[in-house]
Amino acid sequence: MSTLILALIQTELYWLDKPANLANFADKISNIKEPVDLIILPETFATGFAIDQDCGEPAQGKVLTWLKDTAKTSNAVVAGSVLVNEGAKKANRFYWVWPNGEVKFYDKRHLFCLGKEGDFVEAGQQRQVFTVNGFKILPQVCYDLRFPVFQRNRNDYDLMVNVANWPAARRYVWDTLLKARAMENLCYVAAVNRVGDDGKGIAHNGGTAVYDFKGNTLAATTDNCNGVIIYTLEKQPLTQFREVFPAHLDADDFQLNGF
Repeated sequence: MSTLILALIQTELYWLDKPANLANFADKISNIKEPVDLIILPETFATGFAIDQDCGEPAQGKVLTWLKDTAKTSNAVVAGSVLVNEGAKKANRFYWVWPNGEVKFYDKRHLFCLGKEGDFVEAGQQRQVFTVNGFKILPQVCYDLRFPVFQRNRNDYDLMVNVANWPAARRYVWDTLLKARAMENLCYVAAVNRVGDDGKGIAHNGGTAVYDFKGNTLAATTDNCNGVIIYTLEKQPLTQFREVFPAHLDADDFQLNGF
């Protein structure tokens, strides 16, 4: 039965300083001494959530090159969101890069109106599911977490991954909804959030964690601290639970327009 070894990196981000952020993540990844399958970085890991700043990458930019080099060197899939130029705006693009150089991505669908994200970012138009080591994975970014219909498991994924710059002021919501998404979708959830204040003085206190399909916390970082979670997910317990508690068979049949 399949296993998936995760490495979740929680850290402070340097505001608008791509070289400093990439060096920081390179150092943390180099200190992972055991083999892992999937390395997950926070939302907008190279810049911070600087959506209104001129910090977008070209589609084939230096950050993507760094992701490719890191995936090859680490022999692991590396995933993290990057602000990428998209016409007059940007995409909040959640890249997934394989060691062989293959690149896939999901563009953040739900844009945070309170922060005027839609003024600077184009909403994604496609729901994506990627496969790593036999685990089907639904990638999500931050605010997507509040919209359960978009994340409804159509029996097409085993693990939901959410990367974020989720403020400390709404941390209770983050913790609660991550557990809810795991329970209602009968899936594992891996969530990566940053720590520290951003360039606008918004505080973040973490909450990076792994949850099982019952909403139990399998692993978690310490609040307000840099940290790395290494955790091995096993497919068999999830498969067995779905067999003995097949709530997915009673789910409503529906289709999202355009997805």
